[in-house]
Amino acid sequence: MTGTEPPGRSESGPAAGHTVIVKTTLAIDCGGGGIKGSILDEAGTMRTHPQRVPTPYPLSPARFVSTLVELGSEFPTPDRVTVGMPGMIRHGVVVATPHYVTRSGPRTKIDSDLLSAWSGFDAQSAVGAAFGVPTLVLNDAEVHGAGVVAGAGLELVLTLGTGLGCALFDGGTLAPHIEFSQAPAKWGQSYDTYIGEPERRRLGDALWSRRVRAVVEGLRPVFLWDRLYLGGGNSRHIRSEQLARMGDDVVVVPNTAGIIGGVRAWSIRGV
Repeated sequence: MTGTEPPGRSESGPAAGHTVIVKTTLAIDCGGGGIKGSILDEAGTMRTHPQRVPTPYPLSPARFVSTLVELGSEFPTPDRVTVGMPGMIRHGVVVATPHYVTRSGPRTKIDSDLLSAWSGFDAQSAVGAAFGVPTLVLNDAEVHGAGVVAGAGLELVLTLGTGLGCALFDGGTLAPHIEFSQAPAKWGQSYDTYIGEPERRRLGDALWSRRVRAVVEGLRPVFLWDRLYLGGGNSRHIRSEQLARMGDDVVVVPNTAGIIGGVRAWSIRGV
C-alpha cells in the first residue's frame, strides 16, 4: 500500500471490513546535508531517539529510497511513513528537486542524468513499496508547517537550512506548493542561495540575520500573513535583535517540527 489512501483516515486491513488503527509513524526529514528520522506515536511524540545520516551523493532515486529504508531499519516497524524532501512535489511525484540532481551535493554541478531520473519520479509510490506501509511524501517545508500551524488565518512557513523552504496554509488548509526559493532575489542570486547556508557561513550570523529580516520585510506585502513561522536548522542562528524588529507576527519554531509534523501531515487539508 502507498499514500494513495485519503490522509487522516484509518487504513484498511487485509480482511474485508477490518480497520487497522494507525499507531506509529516513521517521519523522515530529508535535507541537502542530512537525512534524519524518528518514530512518532499518534500524538506526534517521538518514541525513539532521532537518527541522522549524511545525505549521500551522487543521489539517484534508487539510492534515495535505499537510504531511507536503511535509516528506517534502525527503528521498530512503523504503521506508516511520512517523508519530507526538498523541491516541488505534487501528489508524491517529484517535479523538481534542487540538491539531489547535483554531482556532489548543494551548489555543485548539475548532473543531466540525475536531472532526468528525478523529473517525474513517483517518490510516494516507490518509498511506499519499499516499506510496505502507507506512505506520504511532501515538500519538507510542508511537513515542517504541519507540525506548527495553528489552523487559523493565513500562515506562512519559511525553513532556513541548506537553502530556503516555503509552505503556505490558509485556515489549516495547505495551499498548492510554490518553489519561492527559486525566484530571483538580489545580485543574480535566488532566495535559495541568498539566505542559504553558504551565505550564512560567509557573512556570519549578524549580517546574515539582517539579510533574513530584509527578506521577511520584502515578503510581508506579498503574503500579508497572519503569522510567519521561521523554522529549519538555521532559524536558531537569527539574532534576537533582528527577530524583535520583525514583529510579533513572526515566530521562530524548533527544527524538530520537520519530524513532528509527520503525524499531523496526514490530517492536513489540501494534502
